[in-house]
Amino acid sequence: MSGHVHPCCKIGPSILCADLSCLADECRKMIHCGADYLHLDVMDGHFVPNLTFGHPIVKCLRPKMPEVYFDMHMMVQNPEKWVESMADAGANQYTFHVEACEDIPALCRKIQESGMRVGIGLKPGTPVETILPYRDLLDVVLIMTVEPGFGGQSFMEDMMSKVQYLRTNFPDLDIEVDGGVGPSTIDAVAEAGANMIVSGTAITGATDPSQVIALLRNAVENAIQKSQLER
Repeated sequence: MSGHVHPCCKIGPSILCADLSCLADECRKMIHCGADYLHLDVMDGHFVPNLTFGHPIVKCLRPKMPEVYFDMHMMVQNPEKWVESMADAGANQYTFHVEACEDIPALCRKIQESGMRVGIGLKPGTPVETILPYRDLLDVVLIMTVEPGFGGQSFMEDMMSKVQYLRTNFPDLDIEVDGGVGPSTIDAVAEAGANMIVSGTAITGATDPSQVIALLRNAVENAIQKSQLER
């Protein structure tokens, strides 16, 4: 395993928790505060009970921040329907839910062919083994540490066993964690092996978001360093 490079730390604020009436300004502020990417939650009112925004918003944001990495978290039924429109809008990563899709290999190929990175998300109740047949088609696995669809829920620490399993078996995989992640929970997430950290209100609601982003980054980078030394 010593030949593997552990994926680097990336912090992605969930912009759904920001002030949506001035979305572009909020997004710029997050990047200015040190965020590596933006996590955009798309909810359709079917797969999850809530409703948010779709590709027209992404298309409006893209020219205002041409270099920023957009990670689309597609909490939608029939995720194959939106691949082309999200790619056209300028999305970089398309993360769909394993529970919402029937032909996962076909969808992964469709996302790759459209020029986006492939992410697959797991609800808390879905076993991590579900994604094993598709490992070679994936760039990112998203472990949900709350039930998708609502902000402000408590972090489920027992989901860290999924992260540990993935990190142990796939040392070079990007592992993303989303839900209730902030200063009080980041150590558990970092030690389990996640390297892509989605954080909502802990960042967007902070008096100094840059301080929170730096704290999250520090925890993850320390954990990565420690795991490399232990090898």
